[in-house]
Amino acid sequence: MTTTQIIIPKLGESVIEATLTRWLKAEGEMVKEDEPIVEIATDKVDSEIPSPFSGKLIKKLFSEGAIIAVGTAFALLETEGIASVTEEDIPLITVYAPPSKSEEVLEETASGTRFYSPLVRSIALQENISMQQLDTLTGTGKNDRLTKQDLINFLKSRSSEAPKTAYKTEEPQSPMQAVSLDGKDQIIEMDRIRQLISNHMVRSVQTSPHVTSFMEADMSLVVSWRDKNKDNFMKREKEKLTFTPVFIEAIAKAVRDFPLMNVSVEGTKILIHSDIHIGMAVSLPNFNLIVPVIRDAHKKSLLGIVKKVNDLAERARKNKLLPDEIAGGTISLTNLGSFGTLMGTPIINQPQTAIVAVGSITKKPVVVETPEGDSIAIRPMMMVSVTYDHRVIDGALGGQFLSRLVQYFENFDRNQPI
Repeated sequence: MTTTQIIIPKLGESVIEATLTRWLKAEGEMVKEDEPIVEIATDKVDSEIPSPFSGKLIKKLFSEGAIIAVGTAFALLETEGIASVTEEDIPLITVYAPPSKSEEVLEETASGTRFYSPLVRSIALQENISMQQLDTLTGTGKNDRLTKQDLINFLKSRSSEAPKTAYKTEEPQSPMQAVSLDGKDQIIEMDRIRQLISNHMVRSVQTSPHVTSFMEADMSLVVSWRDKNKDNFMKREKEKLTFTPVFIEAIAKAVRDFPLMNVSVEGTKILIHSDIHIGMAVSLPNFNLIVPVIRDAHKKSLLGIVKKVNDLAERARKNKLLPDEIAGGTISLTNLGSFGTLMGTPIINQPQTAIVAVGSITKKPVVVETPEGDSIAIRPMMMVSVTYDHRVIDGALGGQFLSRLVQYFENFDRNQPI
C-alpha cells in the first residue's frame, strides 16, 4: 500500500487559496475514485474536490475553516501503487459560483497592494473595518500577511480600548426572527448560496444609483430569421437556436458604438474596458442564479456566439462551469422573456455599470409607417431596458445606447447564414 497526497487543484488564474468548508469523508473511511472528499469555498466559486483514486482516507491535514493554498496537500489517502498526485490529476466539481466579480485576489489599498484572504475580508466587512484600517494592522503571516488571528486580536484590543461611559448605552437590537403567526407557514433558512446572492444585490444597490430606460423593439426580422433557420440548425448542430445569441451580438455592437457603457468605477476613476465581455444570467434548477461570461463577444461571429451561449448555459445548469468562466464581465444581459415577463429593472452586477434586460416577444397591433401612409399591423414586439449606474452614465448616454441597440434588432439581416 502507498500513502498518496491529495492536493487543492487549480481553481482559476486569480484564485490562489480556498477555505475548507466541510469534510465529506471521515478518517478511516473508504473513498471511491471521483467521489467527493471535501467542499471548499473561494470568493468566486464553491466546489467539491473528488478523489482521483480509490483508497482509504487515513489523515486529514486541515480542519474545517482552514485556508489552504492551491497546490497544497489537504489529505492522505492509502492507495495501491500510486506515489503522488498532481494538480492536473484532480478534477473540480463546481457546485455554485456567485455573481461574477472582476476584483483580483490582490486588493488595491491606500498604501499599495497587499494580500487579504477572502476570510479576512469577510470578517472585516462584518466588523465594519475599512480597507484603510486593514492597511495599518501588522500581519504575522508570511510576507507580513494579515491572518485571521491578527484580525481577531485587533478586534479584542479595540473592544477593550472602547471608552467607558457613566450612562447606559443602548443595547444592540438582534435581527428580527421569522415567526409564523398561525403556525402553518413554512420557515426556511437561507443557504450560503442565497446569502451570497443577497449580499451581492444589496451591495450593488448601495453602491450604484440605478436608473432604467425603456424602449420597444419590432422583432419581425429576428423572429423571421430564427423561424427559417432553427430546424435546420438543430439537425446540423444538434443544438437549439435561441434568441439570446442575437441579443448578445447586438449588445456587443452597441457597446462598440458607445464604449462609455463598458466601464467600471474605481474610486474617482473610470476604467474603460477595451474588450467586451458580456455576462449572461442563467437561472439554475434550484432557482439560484449564475452569470457565465461570453468573452470577447465583439470578436465572435454570430455562429461563434451561438455555440458559446449553448455551451455555457448547458454546463451552468449541470454545475460544470470553471471559476474563470464566471468572472471578468464588463456588461450583462438578463433575458426575462424566457419566463414570460414583459419588462424588468434588473440590478447591476458589480463592478459593472450596466445591464440589459429583454422581455418576452409578444404579438401586438402597432402603427407601421410606410410611404403610402400609416397602417395598423400585427408585429412581434419586445420591451428592452438598460439599467445603468448614474454615477458615470447619464440619461443621454443610456438613451443613445438603448436606441442603437433597438436599431440593431429592427435592422437585423434575416438572410444572413448561420
